[in-house]
Amino acid sequence: MAQGTLLIQTDRCKGCGLCIRACPQQVLVAGQHFNALGYQPVQLDEAHRRCTGCGVCAWVCPDLVFTVYRESAGRAG
Repeated sequence: MAQGTLLIQTDRCKGCGLCIRACPQQVLVAGQHFNALGYQPVQLDEAHRRCTGCGVCAWVCPDLVFTVYRESAGRAG
């Protein structure tokens, strides 16, 4: 299975929650702090490393705060 991670520009996130609801792996959560705009930005819950880098969060985000990185699992040959 592919492994992924996200870079989230929390200073631009308005905390709308669209990405949280859309994430098929359920790895996004509302952050515990507020950004400079006064919003609670989303954060990646990396406790179980379930992010696959599918990019759904980036597709639904109206503020383009996500950069998605995906690393494919290599095949033994």
